[in-house]
Amino acid sequence: MIILAALRPAAAKDKRQNPTSGFVTSWDGAQIHYSEAGHATNANISVSGPHRSLSILFVPGFTMPAWIWENQIVHFSAEYRVVAMDLRSQGESSKSGDPASHARDVKAVIDELHLAPAVLVGCSMAVTEIASYVDQFGTGRVAGFVLVDGIAGLDLTPEFVNGSIDFLNAMQTNRSQQTSDFVRSMFRKPQSEQYLQKLIKASMATPTYAAIAIGLADFNADNRPALAKIDKPTLIVGATRRLLPQFQDMQKSIPHAKLEFFDDAGHALFVDDADKFNTLLGEFLMSLKQ
Repeated sequence: MIILAALRPAAAKDKRQNPTSGFVTSWDGAQIHYSEAGHATNANISVSGPHRSLSILFVPGFTMPAWIWENQIVHFSAEYRVVAMDLRSQGESSKSGDPASHARDVKAVIDELHLAPAVLVGCSMAVTEIASYVDQFGTGRVAGFVLVDGIAGLDLTPEFVNGSIDFLNAMQTNRSQQTSDFVRSMFRKPQSEQYLQKLIKASMATPTYAAIAIGLADFNADNRPALAKIDKPTLIVGATRRLLPQFQDMQKSIPHAKLEFFDDAGHALFVDDADKFNTLLGEFLMSLKQ
């Protein structure tokens, strides 16, 4: 196993850059916001042609902003070009109730920012969106996948359906309280109240009608067949114990996928245990160069 700390140059910390931000115009004119930092230095790999510089694209989960990946943006900007995007209706992106466009928005960011070959890192709902991206556009622009505590689809059971209905009903009838409860449920380790309030405010930036549309689309999506189309190195990282069987099924569906499980972190494991996640992701990135 490669130890990232031993491989990172001593001056890497000085190379880290403050994120800048901008907008990409998606297929229908929607403005997709992104934050960007860093540059590629020692990350040249061969992907369907000449050697090019490796980039990382972070995709957040349901109603979450791009900056939830801030620990990763800062950490990896020393060695890589790092971009985190707001899915449409989230963060600073255009507000739209069309979650079916999420995969096309991911494509727009990759294409317009010339990120290929990119490592796609998605959490929670973003795993479904990444599977949809693969189904629609293949893996030619992608060097690897990191699927964080999310699944591409689930067999519908009465318990799941009822739970989904209750969640969306609460979003409709008491958005503020439900959002607060949802955000706080993402963590097992203490987070400052200031941080939680900032994240709650960011989640509330998604209009309720859009949150309901996104939630319905995600609950009904089943992109599991697309997993078999993934032919690039894949790392599955989980923390939600009840989903472990689904993570294991995903591992079986994706050729040569690796599965790592965090026993002591919450759903937002890359925040709860940022150092451990960054080390794991760093090792995965380095393995792409072998």
